[in-house]
Amino acid sequence: MSLRKTVTILLLATILHLTTCNAFSSPNPKYASMTSAAEPKDGKYDVSEWMKGERPDATKDYIMQQTMMRIKNPKKSLEFYCDVLGFKLVLYNEFPEWGFSVYFVAPVEAVNIPEGREAQWQYCMNLPGCIELTWNHGSETEEGSVYNTGNADATGTADGQKVKGGFGHLGITVPDVYEACERFKEMGCEFHKSPNSGGMKGLAFVKDPDGYLIEVLPQGKMITKPIDCMGVMAESGEGYKDNSK
Repeated sequence: MSLRKTVTILLLATILHLTTCNAFSSPNPKYASMTSAAEPKDGKYDVSEWMKGERPDATKDYIMQQTMMRIKNPKKSLEFYCDVLGFKLVLYNEFPEWGFSVYFVAPVEAVNIPEGREAQWQYCMNLPGCIELTWNHGSETEEGSVYNTGNADATGTADGQKVKGGFGHLGITVPDVYEACERFKEMGCEFHKSPNSGGMKGLAFVKDPDGYLIEVLPQGKMITKPIDCMGVMAESGEGYKDNSK
């Protein structure tokens, strides 16, 4: 079976599942009892049990393979994720008959990406932490923002009011947040939060071309430097802000 047919079957199966699961599926009694959690105590839930024990046998080969995000312009998005963040395009598929294309990016070296569509599919589907960028053909010609980012965003709402979205951000880790942000600034990135702004120091948020937030965290200890790329001093900045509101 060709890669195109395989992808088509998977997409159709996903659509069929999404349109029928609510009508025909009933909750698993065991899972239902697990989710009836007690109220938090002193503002906290005890979640330590989920750090212990073995994974269920049936899930040991499961991989957190992708997060899908809709994008307005694939070239602008690929420039950001590949040239700015250092990801590589590991697989792409185009579906002109359905009016969309998908691009899988991941933080890998180009030398590790196999040749041939079948091999690239196999490689991608076994690669943790990919981002699937989905372009709906024609969105690149629309004025302004096209997709709601989930963070106090009015894009796409019927009444023009901001919504309290569930999606928050993607995240990368870097050896030095302050040095990475200097580079991001030089490359023209828009900051939602520079390392010293806000109440939480030593981390940052930049925006991708569609306005989705990318959190930038250190790979080691959280440190604070006296001044960041935007000239914000470490002792300045406001407290924590809930981006969903």
